[in-house]
Amino acid sequence: MANLSLVAVAGMILLAPAIACSQAYPSRPLRLIAASAPGGSPDINARAVASELATQLGQQVVVENRPGASGIIGYQALARATPDGYTLGYVTNLIATNPSLYANLPYDFSRDFQPVILFISNLNLLAVTPSLPVRSVKELIEHARANAGKLSYGSSGIGASPHLAMELFKAMTGTAIVHVSYKGTQQAITDLLGGHINVVCDNLGPLLPLVQAGRLRGLAVTSLKRSPVAPELPTLDEAGIPGYELTTWGGFVVPVNVPPRVVLRVNAEINKALHSASLSQSIAARGLIAEGGTPERFSEHVRKETEKLGKLVKSLGIKPQ
Repeated sequence: MANLSLVAVAGMILLAPAIACSQAYPSRPLRLIAASAPGGSPDINARAVASELATQLGQQVVVENRPGASGIIGYQALARATPDGYTLGYVTNLIATNPSLYANLPYDFSRDFQPVILFISNLNLLAVTPSLPVRSVKELIEHARANAGKLSYGSSGIGASPHLAMELFKAMTGTAIVHVSYKGTQQAITDLLGGHINVVCDNLGPLLPLVQAGRLRGLAVTSLKRSPVAPELPTLDEAGIPGYELTTWGGFVVPVNVPPRVVLRVNAEINKALHSASLSQSIAARGLIAEGGTPERFSEHVRKETEKLGKLVKSLGIKPQ
């Protein structure tokens, strides 16, 4: 009995540091992987949350950009990260479209990730370079039909919302507009500003300031309701493409096997951040809709979106690579 007592005491002594460490989470800086180039909406959202979390947690949250390959590079890095709660990832609807677009993904959402929280939902803005002689969706459709294969649009990669938005536009309008794929949103926007491509249909946040400054021409938004920050822009449904709708979203995940208590802690902190004055104002100013909720809600959201967007990819005739 005496020996058993000594073993028990020794075990408690050995466990004490681990218990203290777990209670002190986080005890060092966190890493937040954004599978996006700097300046794109995922990067902006990730950095906004990183700033709030750093204040709330008392630890630095370092955003690490891993752009390229439709998010695959960043998502693979996240899947391989140590599941200790010190690496988070910001994911977009690419996580739901990639299974239908790529035959051999180096990660599997249900196997490699633990959903934490649905962060925001969003819409896209259809914009053209001012040198293009069109001022409405109707005129763009007519011009594209009259110049089949001569116009081009840019996106941040196959399966990203700018790509799907324009492929859906083409399918519903019978137009032929050439796709030019970039590593990141900002590269596509830069070429649009320079007149090297003609059209971009990307997240509202990066495009709206350029439209308001007169550097780009905004034609419509992709949701069924107008955006409160740009009510002058019609929806594509209103502008002559009945039933057109494509919305986007973003959320946070961690590698699978992160302890549940850590997942719940991060979930609670991001829910709290969503209600902070600075973050809520930033979200509203960029025309986003704050979401939040439980990990289970985000898990079910990804499941439904994977099914929905998979059907869209198939209907557009996009073949897996």
